[in-house]
Amino acid sequence: MEAFFCEACPRRCRALREEGGASKGVCGMPAGFVVARAALHHWEEPCISGQNGSGTIFFSGCSLRCVYCQNQKISLGRFGAPVTPGNLMRMFDQLIEQGAHNLNLVNPTHYAPMLAQVLRRYRSPVPVVYNSGGYDRVETLRELEGLIDIYLPDMKYVDSAVSLRYSGAVDYFTVASQAILEMSRQAGEAVFDSNGLMRKGLIVRHLILPQNTAQSIQALEWMHDHLPEGTLVSLMCQYTPCGELDAFPELRRRITRREYEKVMDKLLELGMTGGYLQELSSAREEYIPPFDLSGVII
Repeated sequence: MEAFFCEACPRRCRALREEGGASKGVCGMPAGFVVARAALHHWEEPCISGQNGSGTIFFSGCSLRCVYCQNQKISLGRFGAPVTPGNLMRMFDQLIEQGAHNLNLVNPTHYAPMLAQVLRRYRSPVPVVYNSGGYDRVETLRELEGLIDIYLPDMKYVDSAVSLRYSGAVDYFTVASQAILEMSRQAGEAVFDSNGLMRKGLIVRHLILPQNTAQSIQALEWMHDHLPEGTLVSLMCQYTPCGELDAFPELRRRITRREYEKVMDKLLELGMTGGYLQELSSAREEYIPPFDLSGVII
């Protein structure tokens, strides 16, 4: 792919992304795709994973710098292999042949303009899922309109001091709130097939962090007040300490039952009962997929 000065993500760092080498931008990625794993995944929300699994494609690099990221090997470590657009489409075919219920593009933000080009050529027979950290430019999302069936973003934090501390993004909430509203506009009302699999719609994820229940409650209140009634929310308690957290002692443990129940009580108080809840037992390292280039066609 041709070199370009990148403004895909909200950083708008205009780093030169060239073929075959890391850029000096926040994501550190070249002009082409870099992928760490392409395989069936059974640990998404039930309407995404279904019985066969979701066809996940894990992209390398990241425009956020979350200190607790469970996928640090690929997000911060940038592990992965270069993949041409043609081989990416072959990987799509491979996943569909394996029975994938959807194509799940994980961490796609800094590849979104390139993905738009690929998806205009590749007309998927299964839904396409855009699975992001929520830190997406509205202008970039509009390039994807009509190409994405299901949006699956995070809403991580509300307070700018917290998002700066944990993700290096003081503007996270400002950006993510507008991005999620745009995703909601594009996706419209949720549609499911006869097996309960989502065909179209929006699911907003929120991960409860230790000592941060105030962030969780504020995020739920924003979703309740600003998103259409019935929007699906996935409340996650799978947080597992990962990475170098010496400077973040509050993150060096899993969440407690008391923290989980406090946030869950707020969810129920708001009447947001149509989504998904995790069990505390989901906070286990074995749920983190192995990033070993499985399914990657180079």
